[in-house]
Amino acid sequence: MNVTEKIERKISKMKEGTTFKYQQLGIDRSEYSAATKAIERLIRKGLIKRATTGVFYKPKQSVFGELRPREEELLKPYLFEDGKQIAYITGGSLYNRMGLTTQVPKTIKVASKVKRVTTKIGKTQVKPVKSYVDVSNDNYYLLEILDALKDFRTIPDLDKKSAITLLKNKISKLSKNDLSKIIRYALKYPPRATAFLGAILELLKKDNELESLRANLNPLTSYKLGIKKELLPTAPEWKIN
Repeated sequence: MNVTEKIERKISKMKEGTTFKYQQLGIDRSEYSAATKAIERLIRKGLIKRATTGVFYKPKQSVFGELRPREEELLKPYLFEDGKQIAYITGGSLYNRMGLTTQVPKTIKVASKVKRVTTKIGKTQVKPVKSYVDVSNDNYYLLEILDALKDFRTIPDLDKKSAITLLKNKISKLSKNDLSKIIRYALKYPPRATAFLGAILELLKKDNELESLRANLNPLTSYKLGIKKELLPTAPEWKIN
């Protein structure tokens, strides 16, 4: 089986809308030169499209015509290495998806401890930020919550009451194991995120390991998040105002 046949067979098994890089095509590095030519032929046929340099996708068809994959799907090849997650989307794109803001950012931020992701998706610039802990398939959703707590005061178009309710609901649904992990990760974050998490956990009566959060905070420091006691009753105990 030649390189073109290998690639066509691999792509035929992909779902519409799937993004991929050369590494996902099951070919050897020695075959990349031939693969480049095969890919260009498939692009001309319209069987696949180029999302950005080195990243392609299988177009999805609908009654309205061809649909371009969502940004999260287009960025997926950059978020994983060898099937393991090493990065995640954060910033305005994340907070829009979480329902914390209606604004759509002009740039997408990608957080990772081991990789700097810099690219362009259509007209949208992708910029790297440093993750506070190593990212994995098992913790990225906890880091998303901590990022929202950290950036709470700077999220545009934020309804604080609704946002606190949303974050509180997310945290209340975490398993005991995830609660232990998010508390451990919070110790790596700026103190305002640590205090905010502590206040929400105390409100939820999740008292396990709260002392480790308190011990990590300076008792003389207060955190200006624009949160009144009426919105979060435990805020004053954690020096949040």
